[in-house]
Amino acid sequence: MADTTAPSTTAPSTTAPSSTTTPGRRKAVSLTRAPTWAWALPPVLVLALGFLYPLALVVRQSFTPESLEGGGASLTPYTEVFASTVFREALTTTVWLAVGATVGCLVLGFVLALVIAFVPFPGGKAVARFIDVFLSFPSFLITLALLFIYGSVGMANGAWTGATGAAEGPFHFLTTPWGVLLAEITYFTPFVMRPLLAAFSQLDTAQLEVASSLGAGPVRIVRQVILPEALPALAAGGSLVLVLCLNEFGIVLFTGAKGVTTLPMLVYSKAILESDYPAACVVAVVNIALSVGLYSLYRVVSRRAGA
Repeated sequence: MADTTAPSTTAPSTTAPSSTTTPGRRKAVSLTRAPTWAWALPPVLVLALGFLYPLALVVRQSFTPESLEGGGASLTPYTEVFASTVFREALTTTVWLAVGATVGCLVLGFVLALVIAFVPFPGGKAVARFIDVFLSFPSFLITLALLFIYGSVGMANGAWTGATGAAEGPFHFLTTPWGVLLAEITYFTPFVMRPLLAAFSQLDTAQLEVASSLGAGPVRIVRQVILPEALPALAAGGSLVLVLCLNEFGIVLFTGAKGVTTLPMLVYSKAILESDYPAACVVAVVNIALSVGLYSLYRVVSRRAGA
């Protein structure tokens, strides 16, 4: 009697997949079994070497006066800097310029964002896109543009002297604190407009139509409908501008305002011109403390407001 049992041809195929998938499974298991701290180690090292270590050196140098032999710590650099009139004037100038520029950017940015978002005009979309491009411009470029217009030999003074025959034009405000304030408002206003335009794009136009149908005028619509929706964006843009203005160096330098000394300019003067590194580090620590303190205050306020 013949054997009717067919030879098995499927047996080899049943074991092949296991041999091909095993390495992949082992790799996945080995990745998931890696300790958590191993994944956090590379970014922590980069942050420590690139930022925390230089910052620690600045703080250490601020407690090390040059007159103290052996490199010991002392509060002498802080007492000397805080007692100086130059530091107090620089701190006052920095704060009022930053606050003034922030207020100006908030007002001007809100008005311009309203026009771009809700007033149809030819080229409105192109203007909105240009704001994104403007954010990439360096600050000194805006300052140079203002110098070409309002500088001592700029277009405005040239037109005045050509029309009146005077020896010089009347525009000399760029070398004053008001010129620095104008340059900062001009440069930082788009930093307020960008989040505002994003917030306005999310606003339901039906609310505006309902308010208008109920007889509300444009001012009332802005005050009661648009402004409440824009408050988080205003807070975000305003806090960013405030911190950036506190640390702005290029605008003050390129305006040539010799009588305007801010904290960043004082750091430059102490470190580069006077070679007083402990004093420069003290001013830098104060500037960092102001920036971090304002940012922390913003985070607390925005969290409570639900922004």
